Amino acid sequence: MNAAHARIAGPRLYCDLALFAESEITLTEGAARHVAALRLQSGGALTVFNGLGGEYQASLIDTAKRGTRVRIHEHIAIERESALQITLALGISAGDRMDYSLQKATELGVTAIQPLATERSVVRLAADRAEKRLAHWQNVVIAACEQCGRNRVPQVGPVLALTNYLASVEPGQRLLMLTPGAALALKQGARTTAITLLIGAEGGFGPDERAAAELAGFKPVSLGPRILRTETAPVAAIAVLQTLWGDL
Repeated sequence: MNAAHARIAGPRLYCDLALFAESEITLTEGAARHVAALRLQSGGALTVFNGLGGEYQASLIDTAKRGTRVRIHEHIAIERESALQITLALGISAGDRMDYSLQKATELGVTAIQPLATERSVVRLAADRAEKRLAHWQNVVIAACEQCGRNRVPQVGPVLALTNYLASVEPGQRLLMLTPGAALALKQGARTTAITLLIGAEGGFGPDERAAAELAGFKPVSLGPRILRTETAPVAAIAVLQTLWGDL
């Protein structure tokens, strides 16, 4: 089969296991729950992937009490990743806004996600809550990959304070900070292959935070004359970048 024209067979499932053609596996708990929710019958077609590249055609064997068993068939060496590598460094927003931003950023091809605790973040996470939220956000990203066809799962980094994050930023890629009223438009600039996009939470960044980000090498850029909500800005910005230099 030509990988470039491979069709997705049945529901897609992420499974954090070693996968080999012509083998049988017992699904992880999360994947098994997904199969149960789909009410898939024995013999039903599946597509499974583990984030290490490509995907596998598969079929459901059974859903017995000892575990949900799946037969792995052919490996399809297909990728749906953009050549443009985008790291999204995003201030933590409240409610479902963060989930929405991560879901849509994943669908649009973001490479990695770094949640940030900022001065104006409404949400404040203690260590135990941060761990639970991180696991939740990673599951949001996995579900988005299952839906959109990606076989590489973007990693969601541990929550960092903005100051700590800025101290860890490595050179070698374009650093952009969304800033309402910035003189430079996001669409301006030479073609690039790697970008870190810094976006604040509700209310954006404070003056000291903006100054610190600029000192760390982030260039203020604007998405136009209107101020976008924190959940809208990542979607719009990544879509612009993928249109300019990626695969949209």
